[in-house]
Amino acid sequence: MDPFDIISWVDQHRAQMIEFLQALVRIPSVTGNELGIQKFLKNYLLQAGFQVDSFVPNLEELSKHPAFVHVDVESYANRPNVVATLKGVGGGRSLLFNGHVDVIPEGPASNWMYGCWSAEIADNRIYGRGTSDMKSGVAAFTMALDAIVKMGIKLKGDVIAEYVIDEELSGNGTLACVMAGYRADAGICCETSSMCIQPASIGRIWFEINIRGKAAGIQKRFDGISAIELGYKVTKIIEAYEQLRLNTVSHHLYPNIIESIPCSVGIFESGSYASAFPDECVLKGSIATVPGEDSDTVKQEFVDYILEQTKNDEWMAANPPEIIFKGYFADPSELPKDSPIVECLSHHYEAILGETAVISGRQGAADTRFLNTYGQTPTVIFGPGMTEQMHANNEWVDIDDYLNSIKVLIATVIDWCGVAE
Repeated sequence: MDPFDIISWVDQHRAQMIEFLQALVRIPSVTGNELGIQKFLKNYLLQAGFQVDSFVPNLEELSKHPAFVHVDVESYANRPNVVATLKGVGGGRSLLFNGHVDVIPEGPASNWMYGCWSAEIADNRIYGRGTSDMKSGVAAFTMALDAIVKMGIKLKGDVIAEYVIDEELSGNGTLACVMAGYRADAGICCETSSMCIQPASIGRIWFEINIRGKAAGIQKRFDGISAIELGYKVTKIIEAYEQLRLNTVSHHLYPNIIESIPCSVGIFESGSYASAFPDECVLKGSIATVPGEDSDTVKQEFVDYILEQTKNDEWMAANPPEIIFKGYFADPSELPKDSPIVECLSHHYEAILGETAVISGRQGAADTRFLNTYGQTPTVIFGPGMTEQMHANNEWVDIDDYLNSIKVLIATVIDWCGVAE
């Protein structure tokens, strides 16, 4: 199909495509509350002529998988995945799209220039929670497939579109799709990529460090050892560990390594009462990893470094911090830059937009790790949302990026899957 025809068709249906994204943004879908948006998507996809499967991930079965991430819920009841299939006539390659429908909490209303769920348009941007991460990506591949159907194009290969839950806290929604047997010859995850084509994503390891001081009464505080002071020392040790990694870790898709592998404390908790001596401290933070690193090795190196450095403190040498890895976890993931799906997507990016695509590594974890490692579906990341807008106040997506991504995806699907004569 001529690129001009694709560009023209999307431009003619611009208003409808913008309205679809706005409709998604206006449905609050904070992690744990995905039912409303999944009902909306299921109904839309059925009316558009797709085969639709909706199923609730089985937490007990998921927990048996080596990639399972523990979550503090008893079940995923009322939190279904939705999977739509556009069947081809046969003889072509299959393609899988993946996107998550859950978003992080909205935060204080005062942080928003426009309402969190307003989907307000200003300065060629749509504002609202999830506009970038990643309802614009979900809307983009949905509109691309919808366009192919409405244009009357008959594909040879099948297309599968996964709309998954619980990405923000675990990724178990995508894991459930893998365990359900959904796979294809290649995949595109439309996560935030700032319109870059990204064959790689970083990993993320959450940690918790429990530090014990020496208890004392407030009047005898000079006899105690403050857990706040100990916590500060450990925080500085973690900063030194990050610097060590910045000097030793590298990856060709992450040239600006300082932005790619943060290792930092995000929560510092100590003390229980304004007039009591603080004898306990908890630090919570995360370590990022790049493809090629083994997560278990990085964990052990982190523990060894912290324990070795705290030996310089007399109290912590005898009372070492307790280091626990809990909460979110993601392995890094990578495809070769010359993978067929990367080359196909890059070709059509240039053909549609008239410029060479930037090939980079995503500075965030992604569900591609399940698809690449366990799902036999080599998956690349490409989406209209800006990585810098992930979890941001006044989150927004550029409308031109959104529409351009739809054009690129239409061309890629047609080429990859093939068109029946």
